[in-house]
Amino acid sequence: MRCTLEGLDCANCAAKIEQALQKVEGLEHVSVNFATKTVDIPERHLEEARQVVARVEPDVFLRVQNEQPPAKEKAMTGKGQRHRLLLAGVLFLIGLLYHEFLHNTPSSWLEYAVLIPAYLLVGWPVVAAAFKKIARGQLFDENFLMTVATFGAIAIHQLTEAVGVMLFYAVGLYFQDKAIRRSRRSITALLDIQPDYANLKAASGVKRLKPEEVAVGEVILVKPGEKVPLDGEVIEGVSTVDTSALTGEAVPRTVRVGETVLAGMINGHGLLTVRVTKPFSESSVARILHLVEKAGERKAPVEQFITVFAHYYTPIVVSIAAAIALLPPLFLPGATFSQWFYRALVLLVISCPCALMISIPLSYFGGIGMASRRGVLVKGANYLDALTQLETVVFDKTGTLTKGIFRVTKVVPKNGYSAEKLLALAAGAEIYSNHPIALSIRAAYGREIPPDEVTEYREIPAHGISAVVGGQNVLTGNDRLMHRENIPHEDCNVEGTAVYLAINGTYAGYIVISDELKDGAAEVIKSLRALGVARIVMLTGDEESVARQVAEELGLDGYYAELLPEDKVARVETMLTNGSVEGPGKLAFVGDGVNDAPVITRADVGVAMGGLGRDAAMEAADVVLMDDSPAKLAEALAIAKRTRSIVRQNICLALGVKIFFILLGSLGIASIWEAVFADVGVTLLAVLNATRGYKQ
Repeated sequence: MRCTLEGLDCANCAAKIEQALQKVEGLEHVSVNFATKTVDIPERHLEEARQVVARVEPDVFLRVQNEQPPAKEKAMTGKGQRHRLLLAGVLFLIGLLYHEFLHNTPSSWLEYAVLIPAYLLVGWPVVAAAFKKIARGQLFDENFLMTVATFGAIAIHQLTEAVGVMLFYAVGLYFQDKAIRRSRRSITALLDIQPDYANLKAASGVKRLKPEEVAVGEVILVKPGEKVPLDGEVIEGVSTVDTSALTGEAVPRTVRVGETVLAGMINGHGLLTVRVTKPFSESSVARILHLVEKAGERKAPVEQFITVFAHYYTPIVVSIAAAIALLPPLFLPGATFSQWFYRALVLLVISCPCALMISIPLSYFGGIGMASRRGVLVKGANYLDALTQLETVVFDKTGTLTKGIFRVTKVVPKNGYSAEKLLALAAGAEIYSNHPIALSIRAAYGREIPPDEVTEYREIPAHGISAVVGGQNVLTGNDRLMHRENIPHEDCNVEGTAVYLAINGTYAGYIVISDELKDGAAEVIKSLRALGVARIVMLTGDEESVARQVAEELGLDGYYAELLPEDKVARVETMLTNGSVEGPGKLAFVGDGVNDAPVITRADVGVAMGGLGRDAAMEAADVVLMDDSPAKLAEALAIAKRTRSIVRQNICLALGVKIFFILLGSLGIASIWEAVFADVGVTLLAVLNATRGYKQ
């Protein structure tokens, strides 16, 4: 069940909670999503998980999302926090401006009377949290480091510095928390497509209910301007609907009686009466929300590395600080303990890895949220990262690069058969098939075919159909079918998609079916190349001549035709293992998510086209393009590269500044104040940089 971690505002704490939960049997694969403060816990492990969270982070409470929050007092409100900061700031200024006078009082009592209350006003929550952690054997978090550093400053009678550092740290945390909350609000806004209510049509009138309370089969009204609350079929009315929340496309779509509308669409000018076909939990909008929220749990390699890095980084820096405090006074002539102890305090302040721990997951979640707004579902930060490494993109043809809308363009009868007779027998043989080619033949024939005229219907996988139509044995399919059945024919190299017919064992002619390239198919190939994709290939079960024509028109690097589904898998495996994808480069396969599910699963990144309303597509793929436009893949790749750039900027910023100040502190050039800026200030800058991913 989905749980919220109330009071979780520290990414380092989130990592510790995740590591502790993973040690519990049955929770080995649990993942804490810091961006949304959520974690999925099986109900049977809920109480045990709560005990673990309470032990690791006493101020964090694990709450089931639909459960009332705990009665215990929460952290101080923003208003109370501001008042404490303001009062502490006033006392600090008094201590700073009148430092000499206050210091020169007997035993400096007036200095302590002014500055210690200021220290406690802003530092008490930090000190209390540090001692709670120490009591549980947990060291090396930011509370411990700040407590030791400021206690050390007080011990060497640097009261103004101790108070100033804690005040600066508290102010930095205040703005950092505001930035994180703003980031989370941005995430929420990206996902704010969930309808609030449904207008249920009942005998007593129209009732307003929550979408979750409406059952399948019930009838709802969707008024102009309202969000469609549930997936359903229009049974009355005509209107336009805005699908941009689901597909990223702003062009309205017209819906009529008998057509499907999906939860999250926005109704235009007309009143729609809709029969519900799915419960809210299985609706398109609910599935999208679930996938985007879950995406934060699949961490990119760099996120996993930073978690491990932070585990070792802080203890190492603390050890270096201890060595700096103790060793130079023992071995260097003229070195004083207070001088080197102060330098060690600078290192303690700078050693917290919060900038990395907070900004990197927020950066990835920003990229995932941005992609969802553009109609691209990326199921995890790991897949977003993989998109940046694409070297080869393999496309399916029909329905991916082409429209998959076939029409008959030529009927060529042979051996005494007429064009009308050939088309009639072909339409009869295809009566039970839902393949686009079959639909185009029946549409071209244009007349009803009595089902009792068709018997012994049998599909021959990857070849065609055998049936008895009006007492005549009909074979209809591709050229391979004619060869398989030993039907003599002379038309083996017809340009285009050809459906061959044999009647009672005699070749009767062929029908040419044409498909069209999708709008923007050529442009997406150019865009992918511009984004660094080295090789673009097409796999298809269609005839070689058709595949060659499409590949030449689009300028592809290669194509493989007349493939069965298992042949596509084998071909992709060959590309993966025989050097077509070299080094760290990844391979993506783009298909329809249903017939191509095996090869989508086998690719490094499986991409499903036209996921809107297709459950199978959403389940099979790592990336789902929510409409039928291949251009969305280029958009997804651009967003992934932008996100990766922001992540790299934050890593360089955080590590670069920290290493610089560690060197300055070790040489005695930097003070604790500057170290606090390097810690809290850089964290704030990194978080603000991460939120840029939400704003394009």
